Amino acid sequence: MSGIGHNNGPTMEAGFAWRKHTWAKARSDLLPKLPIEVVRRRVARAKELGLPYKTYASVRASTGRDVVGFLFSNNALRLIRSHDAVQPIYADKLKNVSGATMKVLVHRPLSAEQVVNRLEVVGLQVTGDEAPHFNAPWPEISQMVKSPWIAARIPADGVLVVGDSTHERLWSEAGGFASYLTSQEFFD
Repeated sequence: MSGIGHNNGPTMEAGFAWRKHTWAKARSDLLPKLPIEVVRRRVARAKELGLPYKTYASVRASTGRDVVGFLFSNNALRLIRSHDAVQPIYADKLKNVSGATMKVLVHRPLSAEQVVNRLEVVGLQVTGDEAPHFNAPWPEISQMVKSPWIAARIPADGVLVVGDSTHERLWSEAGGFASYLTSQEFFD
């Protein structure tokens, strides 16, 4: 019960310490106890993918699957206008990603071919397709974001979406992908 002057400090109810202890024990029992070799390998895999370990571990925990692909928007890559070039910091980060398929969905007025060509100029192997329009119906969005992964036989729950808008965040849900990262979270 809150009242004037109440600072919401610890409860004074009987049994608080016991409840706190049992809650902490139950929580620790749920967490896997991985051998150190497995943890080391997962730290190394996160580094291969250019992801913070916490992000990688969270995807592994929620999907039970390794990250095997990245779906970028052209916005996330800062390729928005016809004269935009791939920024060196972005190219360097993407060149250091290993063991994952990279695809890009491109918003109009750019074409997928234009963006893929710019990425190839800096030595990146990325395939591209047209991005769904922001007001497309949900089934169409779902089909457009999933199709390239189905064709490549890559499981959606092993793919991270990297975008820069609310619409692109929805791709993650529409495609059943592992998670969504903003371009800032991925590239910084």
